[in-house]
Amino acid sequence: MKKKLLDGSFLYVIISIVIGFIIGALLLLVIGVNPGVAYAKLFSGVFSKPKFITYSIVYAAPLIFTGLSVAFSFRTGIFNIGAEGQYVVGSLAAAVIGILIPMPKGIHAIVCILAAAAAGALWGFLVGLMKVKKGINEVLSYIMLNWIAFYLSNFVVNIKAIHTDQGAEATKNIQETASIKMPSAMAKLTGCTDVHWGIVLAVLAAILMWFIMTKTTFGYQLRAVGFSRTAAEYAGISSNKIFLTSMSISGVLAGLGGAVQLLGMSERIPQFASQEQYGFQGITVALIGSTNPLGCIASGLFYGAMKYGGNKLTVVNVPTEVVNIIMGTIIIFIAISPVFKEILQKAVAKKEGGKD
Repeated sequence: MKKKLLDGSFLYVIISIVIGFIIGALLLLVIGVNPGVAYAKLFSGVFSKPKFITYSIVYAAPLIFTGLSVAFSFRTGIFNIGAEGQYVVGSLAAAVIGILIPMPKGIHAIVCILAAAAAGALWGFLVGLMKVKKGINEVLSYIMLNWIAFYLSNFVVNIKAIHTDQGAEATKNIQETASIKMPSAMAKLTGCTDVHWGIVLAVLAAILMWFIMTKTTFGYQLRAVGFSRTAAEYAGISSNKIFLTSMSISGVLAGLGGAVQLLGMSERIPQFASQEQYGFQGITVALIGSTNPLGCIASGLFYGAMKYGGNKLTVVNVPTEVVNIIMGTIIIFIAISPVFKEILQKAVAKKEGGKD
């Protein structure tokens, strides 16, 4: 049992989270803030009311999707730094359908979600195609397409048929029939007016991805290519086909993240002054979740709670950037977790050897 704990990733994620909060506390002390007061506000800002808990879950939904997108590609040996662009084109496709095309309630939302999935898949497929056909490094292609998505979104936002006539630099709101908000009774029960079905979709997607990765032949092929492309090809697996499929599925997941955020909460797209960050935050979610689809549910909820609770820190005169520092520190220590693993394993082996 002890060996299994030391060999797994869960222990090192917990250690990294604890260190992240400790370093955050030290930085708060440096700027003259009582860490106890700040962390108490962060905690109460998430758990003191059902409304706060619900909002934390709502914040988590798109993060779980982008985390799944990154985690899925990681398992195939691909670093999907392009989830940001896939998220943006997904939300853009959902917005265009949700604003311009009238449909019956229920069907409208489904079509918007499918459009977002298709847009995200296309964005991922383009990178895969450039890698397979021309050998172009996927990281460079992802970064390029992130910015193309950024400026494409800003262009579409300002099209007359899409742009709001209320003076804001944003699109019109989606039609009510395209919304994925839960019934008003749920909003009254939780106190959260933005509660929507996104978290349910995110959990179902995580379970589906886990099943595909662990219980299917296709999942085995994905992991085989991730471990060794050469060995996989000797075994008769087409690595090019797997790359294209993996990148497309990753794009679908990130695109769905954009759709649920738009259809469930924001209901319109503003003109961007900077990147939305959901795709990049998905990298954090994937790493904290150990690139495990089910782990992304827990890490997405954790990050969602940190984002929502962090907004309350200004009440006690604490900069909200503290949350970013904590999350960044957690990722640094997860990245160097092999060092922790080696130290602990040697310590345990030495202790057990001394007993013998």
